[in-house]
Amino acid sequence: MSKANIERIINEQREFFKSGATLPVEFRVNMLKKLKNCIKQHEAEIAEALCMDLGKSGFESYMCEIGMALSEISHMIANTKRFAAKRRVRTPLAQFASCSYQKPSPYGNVLIMSPWNYPFLLTIDPLATAVAAGNTAVVKPSAYSPATSAVVEKIVKECFPEKYVAVIMGGREENACLLEQKFDFIFFTGSQNVGKEVLRRAAEHLTPVVLELGGKSPCIVDDTANIKLAAKRIVFGKFLNCGQTCVAPDYILCHESVKAQLCAEIVKQIKKQYGEQPLKDLAYGKIINQKHFERIVGLIQPQKVIHGGSFIKDELKIEPTVMDNVEWTDAVMQEEIFGPVLPIVSFKDIGEVCSLLADKPKPLALYLFTQSKRNANIITERCQFGGGCINDTIIHLATSEMGFGGVGESGMGAYHGKIGFDTFSHLKSIVDKKNWIDLPMRYRPYKQFNEKLLRMFLK
Repeated sequence: MSKANIERIINEQREFFKSGATLPVEFRVNMLKKLKNCIKQHEAEIAEALCMDLGKSGFESYMCEIGMALSEISHMIANTKRFAAKRRVRTPLAQFASCSYQKPSPYGNVLIMSPWNYPFLLTIDPLATAVAAGNTAVVKPSAYSPATSAVVEKIVKECFPEKYVAVIMGGREENACLLEQKFDFIFFTGSQNVGKEVLRRAAEHLTPVVLELGGKSPCIVDDTANIKLAAKRIVFGKFLNCGQTCVAPDYILCHESVKAQLCAEIVKQIKKQYGEQPLKDLAYGKIINQKHFERIVGLIQPQKVIHGGSFIKDELKIEPTVMDNVEWTDAVMQEEIFGPVLPIVSFKDIGEVCSLLADKPKPLALYLFTQSKRNANIITERCQFGGGCINDTIIHLATSEMGFGGVGESGMGAYHGKIGFDTFSHLKSIVDKKNWIDLPMRYRPYKQFNEKLLRMFLK
């Protein structure tokens, strides 16, 4: 899309927001209902597009994308009126007589830039939240997932006028053009490198930003863990979407006393969940493109592979792969893997884990498998990470009752449910002062008696 058209859309959305049309809660809820119904009508098309882009099965498409998007929209439909209401807070005695409250107010015109790994969910989820909060929105889906982006564009056009919500298709030129514009808020999901550029460009306009990034999310397995269950849940979380999940366990930190047992159980679980020949399974996905395929294959060290390692270049498929005896200096430990390769590193005691992680970039997620409350407390208190699970993987993001987001290098800000609504809103702090009384102590000339009263109130 041309720069002129992008500027026209943004200006039209700015004027539409100024009209106040998006402010009534009833209007927002009706738009969310329309979006929900449209998604249901196009469910088969969405699943087909996800299969074309990422090789996702129909079951996985609904479980990880369509169903989760519908769940978040339903949560917003049910709760937008409550989220948008004034929130009374306590008023200090010194401000008698008055009442104080916070009033959620939409930012205005927001930009949502979504990634390719969950191209439907991570576009529709923040869009629904932005609409619930009363904003207009420009949506920029990824060029790497063209089939899903096209369906998203179709759905948005059916649901919303362009002056309210618009989809901008294209690649780097369109991204650069959008980041030149002034928005009231930017929501970005993607890589750290692109996130840094988004933050730099937003700073030119002093635009607030939420960055949902990634990182090397550790999965810790201590010597008290239920190894069989841990292996089952790690395999689920790691190889879902062929490892192309921002909160996938990137690598395992395993206590040396149970490492051999864990390795054996992980291999068993891969065979159980993906079969003896996963590359021939039509329900097993693929890597998004050639560039990422070659990068991931380059991280595999054949001499350290204890399972998998095979791939089909023409189909962009890589077998679920496990690597043991991995060193921190190995290539696979230098970057986020974002693919179906699972390295395993050992440790001796839980204190060693805390020291190791303290010197590394803060991850988006952390997982701990343990039956020790002491170890759980140590890890959750001393380690910094966006969010995570104890004795499971991935599922902490599948709720509208908790915010999801990173910290430090893995991102800033959070969304989902009420926290997401607040993310796309500015909370105005307002004091409503009454006229029937006016305490004189704050006015000049200052008197000793007034100072005594003041000290009574402010201490």
